[in-house]
This record gives sequence, structure tokens and C-alpha cells, in this order.
Amino acid sequence: MDILHTPIFEGRPKDAADRLAKEIHTYDLLDSLGISYQRIDHEAMPTIEACHDVDARLGIHICKNLFLCNTQKTNFYLLMMPGEKKFQTKIVSKQLGVARLSFAPEEYMSELLDITPGSVSVMGLMNDSEHKVQLLMDRDLLKEEYLGCHPCINTSSIKLLTNDLLEKFLPAVGHEVIYVDL
Repeated sequence: MDILHTPIFEGRPKDAADRLAKEIHTYDLLDSLGISYQRIDHEAMPTIEACHDVDARLGIHICKNLFLCNTQKTNFYLLMMPGEKKFQTKIVSKQLGVARLSFAPEEYMSELLDITPGSVSVMGLMNDSEHKVQLLMDRDLLKEEYLGCHPCINTSSIKLLTNDLLEKFLPAVGHEVIYVDL
């Protein structure tokens, strides 16, 4: 698939027949909050490296999203960071004042956020009604007018205003951000 020539759509798909419920739920929430977004459909993009052409097509940098936990698997974190940055657990752990963080097991990702590996996205916080996942965001993302993410499935990507994410989406899903510097 030539992503650089793939159409960009305004908003949700017109036909939802072949879409997963969690993807449609994402669009329902964004629409109900009055959040405008552009969307591109593509083959599965399981890594941030695979998203480079999507970035170019949407004119953004899709965030790297990491699902993390403490050693005891009692505290969970979703870290949003620029895709080109390297994750260094020591730096984040120190800023949070917690023991060394590691990647959370897949079953917690599904249980808490209703997402699968390769589809990790801030949009998954809409499924965390018990607020067991703390959002972490690299402060450098605040410099970006737009952010990109998956709508809980890695066969589509969306572009939305950073301010809409921070001022509309996060309050609606009851999550606050802890900013970190990577």
C-alpha cells in the first residue's frame, strides 16, 4: 500500500461494517466532544518505525505510546513521547519517584485499556473507567500543534489538535497528565 497517496478523511468512516466496536467507540466519543480529526486507513502499523509514512501523509509525528508498570504490577502508566526519542526507564522512574518501570504484560493492556500490542494509544484511556492507568506525557509534545495516534486499532491513524486532547478528551475520560522530561 502506498501510504503517501492514501486518502485523508475528515472524521469517522462512512461505513462501519468492517470496523471493530472499540474503533467506532473512539469516533463516537470524539464526535460527541466536538473534536475534529483527520483519519487515514492503512495496513497494520505495529511499531513507531512503521508509522513514518503515516506521519508524512498526515503532516505530524505520531506519538510513541508505551504501556508500563511497576515491578509489583500494581501501578500502570501510559507514556506518550515523541517517536524519535529513546525510552529510558531510569529517567522516567526517577521523575515519578517509583521503582524501575518496565513494559506491562499484554493481558493488562487488554484488561485496562481494551487495546492490543501495536495499538497502544491515548484513546484507550476512554476504556479505563476505574482510572487505574496514569497518563505520562513528555513535555516536548506540548510544542506540537497536532498529535497523532491510533483509534484503539493500528489499521487507522488520526490527527487531532493537542489542545483538544488536553482540554476536551482527557477531562471527558477523567484522566490527568503527569508531564515528564525525557
